[in-house]
Amino acid sequence: MHRFYLPPEQCQENVFSLNERESHHALDVLRIRHGERLVVLNGVGQELLCEAQKPERGQLKLTVVQRNNILPLPYQITLLQAIPKGKIIEGIIQKATELGAFRIVPLLSDRVTTQLDDESAASKAEKWQLTAIEAIKQCGSPWLPHVEAPVTPKEYLARGEKFEMPLIGSLQSDCKHPREYFKTFYQERKRLPKTVSVWIGPEGDFTPAEMNMIKGTGVLPITLGRLVLRSETAALYSLSVLNYELQSKYD
Repeated sequence: MHRFYLPPEQCQENVFSLNERESHHALDVLRIRHGERLVVLNGVGQELLCEAQKPERGQLKLTVVQRNNILPLPYQITLLQAIPKGKIIEGIIQKATELGAFRIVPLLSDRVTTQLDDESAASKAEKWQLTAIEAIKQCGSPWLPHVEAPVTPKEYLARGEKFEMPLIGSLQSDCKHPREYFKTFYQERKRLPKTVSVWIGPEGDFTPAEMNMIKGTGVLPITLGRLVLRSETAALYSLSVLNYELQSKYD
């Protein structure tokens, strides 16, 4: 069944129309017919089973047949990702969405070659958010992760955000396997963390000064194995490991 996305404020009524972008895809690409059923995701936990009506002025009108409320994951993962070269970040956002990331914060670290002014950063964030939208339509998640505008590590740390388990992928000797931190957390609190963050550096990793600054705020260094991973591989590896651990139970 084909899936579409509309923000929650645009699909509150039992009869509504897809926006111009989604209507074009439905009518001109997928050739949705009158009476055909499809799914609309609102990005905040609702999955709407709808029936297509006749299009009006190029927009596809839908009637809601059933609304399903889907609970979010019992944990939130924030990916703090240094921006790699080219369009690789789009693939990272796509896969991070499929792996249930709650939020993605692109980072302009010292070894990132991309240079953005405020206007360009906002434009990139809007484009990357569309990548996440396409990803939830593909994987069927009713929860849309927020993709922020790029910031430097220093700018992000100045916000003072707190996580129950803040982690950073590291090549340094003081790193531990993520499971060690999860087991310690569980032993101390008899539950798994509800908020987790993971920092992933660019090619060549964060600079020593950046690493010290990040770890100085209490972020815990984790190993991603004995091999040196590309930035995009490190992101997917980390998100997969975190999901595995957060869905486990320690006795």
